Amino acid sequence: MNFRLILLITALLMLTGMQANADEVREVTWDDLIPANLDFDDPFEKLTDEQLYNLGTVALYREKQASKEETTDPSKDYYDEALAELKADNIDIDGLLAIREEITEKRRARGQKANKELNGKSIRIPGYLLPLEFEDRKVVEFLLVPWVGACIHTPPPPANQIVHVKLNKGFDIGDNAFTPVWVNGVVKTEKNNPELSFVDGKQNIDVSYVMQADAIELYQE
Repeated sequence: MNFRLILLITALLMLTGMQANADEVREVTWDDLIPANLDFDDPFEKLTDEQLYNLGTVALYREKQASKEETTDPSKDYYDEALAELKADNIDIDGLLAIREEITEKRRARGQKANKELNGKSIRIPGYLLPLEFEDRKVVEFLLVPWVGACIHTPPPPANQIVHVKLNKGFDIGDNAFTPVWVNGVVKTEKNNPELSFVDGKQNIDVSYVMQADAIELYQE
């Protein structure tokens, strides 16, 4: 075989392989959207809902007492009960309350920054579709969020847990306000602030990712 022809075939095979890698779709989870270097030990995540509630009761009561503000909410009885339950669970009450602001700031930083390793990558991610814009009764722009009711029934997720998705072709979601879907497309780490309409008003939602979707389908495991 001609030597130049061999080189040409080899080069074409290499280019084909490179193109296949470039077009490879990576299936990601919502945790993948959080930069790994922002991980930290969050002791509050180890508490149960009841323990968090009791800790909040203790914190609120002490703040009211420190400001000498007269209040019956929470009452001394609720405070004593919450305090006793936390002590019975061996919770370091004073230690946790002392680092509240530090942990809040770390959570804020972790929630805003995007994972730069995903920038420009083709990904596949599941989530709940929250419509932003329709054409011919089909959604062409939406927010993809990790849990049902996000932004509507609960406060918005962190910015790096929301993807602002745009479609070239409308997707029919029927009468479902939230639709679980799989979305494929190229994602970019780009801050955005789309406006979401509610029954009783509007709100701008901070997002850290935008995606031009090339495929969308109803969620199936």
